[in-house]
Amino acid sequence: MDISASTVLVTGANRGFGRALAAELLGRGATVYAGARNPDQIDLPGAKPIALDITDPASVQAAAQATRDVTVLINNAGSATGADLLTGGLDDIHLEMDTHYFGTLSMVRAFAPQIAANGGGAILNVLSGLSWVSFPEVGAYCAAKSAAWSLTNALRLQLADQNIRVAGLHVGYMDTDMTASVTAEKSDPADIARIAIDGIAAGSYEILADNASRQAQAALAGGVPAFYPQLT
Repeated sequence: MDISASTVLVTGANRGFGRALAAELLGRGATVYAGARNPDQIDLPGAKPIALDITDPASVQAAAQATRDVTVLINNAGSATGADLLTGGLDDIHLEMDTHYFGTLSMVRAFAPQIAANGGGAILNVLSGLSWVSFPEVGAYCAAKSAAWSLTNALRLQLADQNIRVAGLHVGYMDTDMTASVTAEKSDPADIARIAIDGIAAGSYEILADNASRQAQAALAGGVPAFYPQLT
């Protein structure tokens, strides 16, 4: 795919990884719609701010009506409530699912027809190594990312005959506001953005951006003993 000839909508583009993605795309000559709840927060020269709350179906539809030329959709907007599944607030758990699963699905349902009408293109869902392994202390986030991985696999098959390639980006911790309290090794969002856009350009279905995601994928065949040795 020729990124310079693409029109890309990035959700959650006002900060963190979304901003890094938008900056990388602009640097490659793409036309970029930068989605954010508050578009006034978009500070990238050349980006086209657009009001977008992916958890609000009306906002999603309004964004689709306002953009008719999108050929690439990047579902990046996320949440991280820190809720566990047994003691976390149900509102927080719902928010994780509403953002990572239902919000992503709403965006795809709204924009896939537009992408197809423009001759096809790509959708990238920003997933995680936690799509494959769960930590109880952030169980709601892990469950939502796992659901988003399943969604990605299903949509990849359904949209292939419309010339829309659906990719998943798996990555561990990045150095963003969302991981400010994390002391583990973190990647530079700009580096991961470059890897992600390279993957879209190459037509990849699955993009493993760091060692953490590669190790998690490799452990899948090992089942419970590989991921949760304390249980065995």
